[in-house]
Amino acid sequence: MLERLRGQARQDRLDPVDHAVISQALIAAAREMGVKLVRSAYSTIIREAQDASACLFDAEGNVVAQAELIPMQLGPMSEIFRSCAAAFPIERLEEGDFYITNDPYSGGQHLQDVFIYSPIFLGGTLIGFSGTVAHHLDLGGGNPGLTPDAADVHAEGLIIPPTRYSFARDWADGGPLQRMIAANIRVPHQTIGDFNAQFAANAIGGARLSELCQRYGIDTVRRSMAELLAYSERRVRAAISAIPDGIYTGEDAVDDDGLTDAPLRVRATVTVSGDTIAVDFTGTCPQVRRNLNCPFASTISAALSAIKSALTSPDIPFNEGLKRPITISAPKGSLLNPHYPAPVRARMEAGYRAFNAVLKAIAQVAPAKVMAGGNDTTHVTSVSHLEDNRYRVYLEIYGGGWGATAAQDGGDGIDSALSNCTNTPVEATDMDFDHFRIVGYGLIPDSCGHGRHRGGLGLFRRFEILKDGVNFAI
Repeated sequence: MLERLRGQARQDRLDPVDHAVISQALIAAAREMGVKLVRSAYSTIIREAQDASACLFDAEGNVVAQAELIPMQLGPMSEIFRSCAAAFPIERLEEGDFYITNDPYSGGQHLQDVFIYSPIFLGGTLIGFSGTVAHHLDLGGGNPGLTPDAADVHAEGLIIPPTRYSFARDWADGGPLQRMIAANIRVPHQTIGDFNAQFAANAIGGARLSELCQRYGIDTVRRSMAELLAYSERRVRAAISAIPDGIYTGEDAVDDDGLTDAPLRVRATVTVSGDTIAVDFTGTCPQVRRNLNCPFASTISAALSAIKSALTSPDIPFNEGLKRPITISAPKGSLLNPHYPAPVRARMEAGYRAFNAVLKAIAQVAPAKVMAGGNDTTHVTSVSHLEDNRYRVYLEIYGGGWGATAAQDGGDGIDSALSNCTNTPVEATDMDFDHFRIVGYGLIPDSCGHGRHRGGLGLFRRFEILKDGVNFAI
């Protein structure tokens, strides 16, 4: 009996060498998913700007590993997954099913970010999920690519509630879901192509996880997943423990809502207690009528990104374990947790105010760890044209100069920390669009803040419109 128990104990222990291989294979698989998604995409917003993300999950829907792409999209991937699982329980899923949603009021962010989660089965056993999110070029709404003046979320595009579908029945070969989406968007060829890129990325994640389980066994891979989460949690708790306990506050504001001159204040109270942090956004202004409202999932991302960037090391894997010592709350009906049906397309404006407010609070106790503010917003421009019953929609996210740190200058002409998109090369716009051309692109001299370490330089792009009837939105 004693020998049998000792043998069982040895079997239950995770071999450190196996764990090292499995954990890095999981991270590599998630990164491969990201590469697959970007390289398979049709639109420049994903193919060039890389406005998309990918993750691997355990069988309960916890993020285990992710591609290093867009922080704003990745932070609440598990929360958005849970909204789908609440509507359609995991135990009812079958091979070939998938979850899909983009609903800001059911755990999502803004409508253009569509989340797709695919269950991964091996021998009839659910071993995990692969998940992707992509910013889609056009999902309907009142204006091609971007609807700046939407009165509510319905005017911003097609809403997909947390739903379960079958890939073979509902999507493949022009299935009913694909046809329904295609009928409600202006650039179906590109957008459906980007959806297919998400499914392809999910498939490669499923293949890699299945291969690991076949080689090491499902139980061993599960234990390795759990240990990877525990490792991130231990590292984050240790980092939090290194700063003094206390209550610290920070504030920032959006200039106004475009309707009045009143600033939109965002207030963060950061409470450090032992190895935990609580972020409370009580004191933030109420939601507004314009599209500056930030869904709570995006608020979670902003706060998590601020804490991780300021207090932790880049080598800590971003997964569900990292989030365990951190709690985030925002009053319902506020700018950072609006009531339905407030428009939310420009959520990054308020999201960056939340990011800055948390950093300002942390700067009071760890000033050398916090970077200065800079191009803390997301500039989005859409230039579209309808000709011969076919839309061409150009959409791009621009960067700018970022703030310096205690150790180095700020970055020049890069996207902001929550977005992390790349630029779209001029050559790519020349190949894809004939209704405009870019005639100027560069850094703006002396546009930085000066100091021991200067801030980053801003950038400019100059366009020439080549046809009549071009639609411009920003």
